[in-house]
Amino acid sequence: MNNECTMQTDIRTLGPCKLDSNLPYRTWADDKSIQIFVDEELTEDAGQPFSVCFEAAGPRRKLYFDTTRAKCAIVTCGGLCPGINDVIRAIVMEAFHAYNVPSILGIPYGLEGFIPKYGHTLQELTPKGVADIHRFGGTMLGSSRGPQSAEEIVDTLERSNVNALFVIGGDGTMKAARAISNEVQARNLKISVLGIPKTIDNDINFIPQSFGFETAVFKATEAIECAHTEACGVPNGIGIVKLMGRESGFIAARAALALKEVNFVLIPEAPFTLDGEGGLLPALEERLKARGHAVIVAAEGAGQHLLAEQSGTDASGNPVLGDISELLRQSVNTYLDARGMAHSIKYIDPSYIIRSIPANANDKVYCGFLGQYAVHAAMAGRTDMVVGKIQDRYVHLPLELVTRKRRKLNIYSDLWRAVLESTGQGMLKGMLPPI
Repeated sequence: MNNECTMQTDIRTLGPCKLDSNLPYRTWADDKSIQIFVDEELTEDAGQPFSVCFEAAGPRRKLYFDTTRAKCAIVTCGGLCPGINDVIRAIVMEAFHAYNVPSILGIPYGLEGFIPKYGHTLQELTPKGVADIHRFGGTMLGSSRGPQSAEEIVDTLERSNVNALFVIGGDGTMKAARAISNEVQARNLKISVLGIPKTIDNDINFIPQSFGFETAVFKATEAIECAHTEACGVPNGIGIVKLMGRESGFIAARAALALKEVNFVLIPEAPFTLDGEGGLLPALEERLKARGHAVIVAAEGAGQHLLAEQSGTDASGNPVLGDISELLRQSVNTYLDARGMAHSIKYIDPSYIIRSIPANANDKVYCGFLGQYAVHAAMAGRTDMVVGKIQDRYVHLPLELVTRKRRKLNIYSDLWRAVLESTGQGMLKGMLPPI
């Protein structure tokens, strides 16, 4: 292993920090760097394991902004995810109570809220107004998908005299935050732009686990348990569960490991086949003959190579996906009917139930730390960065790093090996790439 810090991870600042912090704590993060061991499970950039240094998150002795005159804004973008309200609440509470920030704006309905033509009204967020929002799923600010003009967004930030913008969202949102930061820099404005990574698919580069992911996995196991119960209730019963994961199969893999009732896990990273030697359908037939029931868990992006190519993109700019669940149901019915095997398929898609529930206790704690550390960074003039947790340490990561590519499940990893061992599906084609 290379023990040197080899990756550029410097965090941009708005200028020298000259004001004393009034925080009473003595756990300052000044001049601290955290060395992280990087392997293939953290990013695909790790062809060989190496180490990298990140700036430690936390309060600084010296601040850039006069916090009693500062103005902040919060925006939430993209799909729902457990814990968004917890992050909003943590930012508001930290800014008001720790730094005495007099004003925090809530931007309604994602990036649309910045654009005058949509007619959305900015909200004033207060501790009283956010006191109970962590009890509920979703986002109190609303959300939207799709790009908006960075120039118009920064126009609104200027008009509103915002000093720090907190952007909560996934990969596409972090790219938008970077565009906003670039526009701020081009205008030579003193506005801090900070991202808090949010993705239920867990696919943001260099973020091992995003907030809400643990809650999502727990809720997904309930659907799998129901599918297993249904499958066991009839001869040759087959439960099919479709979970989130456009390009990354983390939820499907983790949920399958949490509940040892799954026989086949299909993810975008492992291009399986249906027929012939090593195909899913012959393996399913053998499973039914041996045990009389089976459970299949499929990430939504799995098996796209077997589906007709789709045209166009969704509102977030992602390619439209084919329906893996419909392919599985049709293929299984056709295959088993041709062999005279009576069977029953029960299909469950819990996606929107999973996305909209409140965060569990562990995710709530995680969200609280993210919100607090984001405020610490903003008040110290950090910008063009995200707050993340890597190997149990909270650090600052450049937006350029986390938007470089989407993180995917490495099918050489211990995680995927454990899935193959748990399900016994290692004999299927495509479960491991050629050596």
